[in-house]
Amino acid sequence: MEPTTHRRTKHRRTTQQRGQRWLARGSLAAAAAAVLVLAVFAGLRTFALLGAGILGTAVTAAAVWWVLSRRGPARYLALLLALAAPVWVLVEYTRAHLLWVVLVSGGLWLLAAGAGRAALGPRSSPAPMPETAAPAFHRPVLIMNPRSGGGKVDRFGLRAKAEQLGADVVLLEGPEPVDVAALARARAAAGADLLGVAGGDGTQALVADVAAELGLPFLVIPAGTRNHFALDLGLDREDPSKALDALSDGVELRVDLGRAGGLPFVNNVSFGAYAEVVQSPAYRDGKTRTTLDLLPDLLARHKGAELTARVDEHEVTGPQALLVSNNPYGARDIAGLGRRTRLDGGILGCVGVRVTSAAQAAGLLRGSRSAGVTTWSAASVVVDADQDSIPVGLDGEAVRMDVPVRIEVRPGALRVIVPRQRPGTYRERPPLDWRGITGLALTVRRP
Repeated sequence: MEPTTHRRTKHRRTTQQRGQRWLARGSLAAAAAAVLVLAVFAGLRTFALLGAGILGTAVTAAAVWWVLSRRGPARYLALLLALAAPVWVLVEYTRAHLLWVVLVSGGLWLLAAGAGRAALGPRSSPAPMPETAAPAFHRPVLIMNPRSGGGKVDRFGLRAKAEQLGADVVLLEGPEPVDVAALARARAAAGADLLGVAGGDGTQALVADVAAELGLPFLVIPAGTRNHFALDLGLDREDPSKALDALSDGVELRVDLGRAGGLPFVNNVSFGAYAEVVQSPAYRDGKTRTTLDLLPDLLARHKGAELTARVDEHEVTGPQALLVSNNPYGARDIAGLGRRTRLDGGILGCVGVRVTSAAQAAGLLRGSRSAGVTTWSAASVVVDADQDSIPVGLDGEAVRMDVPVRIEVRPGALRVIVPRQRPGTYRERPPLDWRGITGLALTVRRP
């Protein structure tokens, strides 16, 4: 007779497989229904509906490009066009008395896509990062910036909770700049067996670099504004105090650490248009206004450095923007605004963008498949330019580096301690593979 645990495992696996098959069948049924709704209620007008939708989308994308690359009256006219194009599409659908048909068909397509991805998910999504039990800490040191994130340290009572858990808290209170890396190194020399930071990604990277060099565990407390590193670790950015649970019930992750021009980064390093914008002194006080004011010259190449990048054996010439990340972002993300399923792949993600026309701007809707977008994974990237030094966005912070700038990743360099229970653990959705969905739906359970 089979052991009880083996029978339970087999039953659980069988139940999961059955659920996947039915999700795949539901996905195909919803996709077929979406087509039938258009065919039955719109007939030959289906092609007109699709044409209007495609045209409206392309015009909107082109208009957005003109908004970014023009100034004065041309920008305002482009903005008006970007708003008017989708309204025109809706009006055309309504005049044809087919708006409800489009909405129903679109809803069915969303249902089909969701069910299809759920059916494929267990077998095609990347596995999560492996975890090991965290050691006991006797002298944890946490560096906290009370001004970071609009005062999250005080608002969430981070100091009090950390001290209750036995941590030594160091506050960055003075108005003068503090060498955070030197401070972390001094605390480690005094016997700290864990280093942690409550602050933004830039501060996180500086202390993480020290922890990696000394082989010490590192604790991330998302008390900054964006904290993208914490997001990809699955931490709760809405309540940074929950990250402190790692001191009493934590696990250890081995993650990679990036380095650009000798400086560490945990998320990404950017060159070109975005890096030029963040260099402006006005950027911190008015990000949107400053970006709109500077982008036309940057996109039209009236200012800014001419970049060249060597990505392993590939050469990229003249990108308007270049983003190099500590492990690649999701396959459909071209701006570094998405998520990374894993931070332990030992590789860099690289995205180059070159857009010179409205047609290419419209093509950006195709994501990484766009003619204006090139993506790679690489062990190292070297960025050069026609100037001696160039602006760089290092985890969102403005710096300037001499060229060539070498970017590399240090695999498994960082021992990150995180809570065992993390609400934001992310697994990238698998791409829609209709052949795989169909094969799964037609699979017959063996007796």
